[in-house]
Formats: sequence, C-alpha cells, structure tokens
Amino acid sequence: MAKAENTRERLMDIAEESILQKGFNATSIEEIFAAAEITKSGFFYHFCDKNELAVALIERYIEHDNLIIDDLFNRAKELHDDPLHQFLIGLKLFAELMDDLPNGHPGCLVATFCYQERLFDNRVKDLNKQGVLNWRKRFREEIDKIVAIYPPREDVDLDALADMVTNTVEGGIILSKAMRDPAILPAQVLLMRSYIKLLFLPKLN
Repeated sequence: MAKAENTRERLMDIAEESILQKGFNATSIEEIFAAAEITKSGFFYHFCDKNELAVALIERYIEHDNLIIDDLFNRAKELHDDPLHQFLIGLKLFAELMDDLPNGHPGCLVATFCYQERLFDNRVKDLNKQGVLNWRKRFREEIDKIVAIYPPREDVDLDALADMVTNTVEGGIILSKAMRDPAILPAQVLLMRSYIKLLFLPKLN
C-alpha cells in the first residue's frame, strides 16, 4: 500500500512540474509514466484518465496551500493578540517565505487550470472555483475580526478586499515569471500589506 501511494505521489509530482512549465495540454500521460519509470497500465491503476489526474492535482495543491497559510497565520497569532497586527505579521511571514524560495515560486495550478479550463470537465472547474472561494472565506474571516476593532478609513467591499490577497499573490507570480525576477512576488505582497495597514490603522493626530 505504501509503495502504491508513493508511486501515485511520484506521478503527481512529475505531472505538476510539467504542467506548471508547459501547460496541461502539452503534458502527455506517456511522458509522465515514462519519467516515473512505470508502465502505462501502472499509470491507469492510479488515475483512470488525465482528467482524474487533474482532480487529484488540484485537490492536493489546495490542501498544501491551506497548510502553508494555516502555519503562517497561526504563527502570527502566537506573536500578537491584535487581529490587524496578526494579519500584517502573517503577510510579512508569507512575503519572507516567498523571498526564500531559491528559484522563485514555481507557479500556481489554480491559475494554470483557469487559463486552460476548456480542457477540463465541470468537476475540475468546480474544484478550482471552490479553492478560490475558500481562500476568500479564510481571509474575509480575518478581515471581519479587524473591522470589529478598526473601521476602514475608506468604504471597501470586504469580499473584494479578501480576494485582493489571492489576486496579489497570483499576479505577483505572473509578474515574477514574466520579468524573471523572483523578488517581485514578495514585493507585491508587502505593498498589499502596506495598503491594508493604511486602510485600517487610525490617523495620528
């Protein structure tokens, strides 16, 4: 059982790396099972088709992202009791994590699948959408705690503000890749952090 699970994870690792590099359509089942050094029937033992592989990949990617975000923001909550400062610390920790990646962020499967959604069935599309909605819910819950203490200095849609966190990260990944400069992503996160700080902290008299 452990060997089968290891093989499945290996197949997913190979597929994810290839998809992030050249897209889902350009990644063939043949290259995946060849790189994993198993037979074609071995691949189909784990995934009935390519779409089933996509489902497993997006589920794993979202779960992994959630674990990272949970860890960072739980650490922030250990460092400060105030919800605004917790949020700002969490964003700073995230920026530092991205800055420490030796080759920059490898890319986002959620974004990649959005760009090529015509290739997938509704199950993959719905999973992708639910992943983004979960991120909105997660950040909105933290923002609601902030608003309870610090009314925003401008009228803002709080769902849109929560989405801005995801949007900034996704956009930062794209900019970093286009410019071939990994430093752009953490810089974008820190700029968003500054905006949130200015939006909620009261003016000094």
